[in-house]
Amino acid sequence: MVYLAKYITVSAKIDAELREKLAELGIKPSEVIRKSLEKEVEERMKKLLYEKVEKASKIILKVGKEAWVEAIREGRMEG
Repeated sequence: MVYLAKYITVSAKIDAELREKLAELGIKPSEVIRKSLEKEVEERMKKLLYEKVEKASKIILKVGKEAWVEAIREGRMEG
């Protein structure tokens, strides 16, 4: 199955001086914005995952080692 990427346009207001500097340096604002947004999303996804792991770790510690070992043994016997 082939999926076509759907794109939307986002914009940012910058002052004319910055726009001139971007043009002088050959910097394409769309590439910088895209990369920056991708990096920000990745960082926030990592942060959310870390928070979920922290919560799971606390739950696992409350259950105790013996309970986990017993659950694994029971699972092996059933499977």
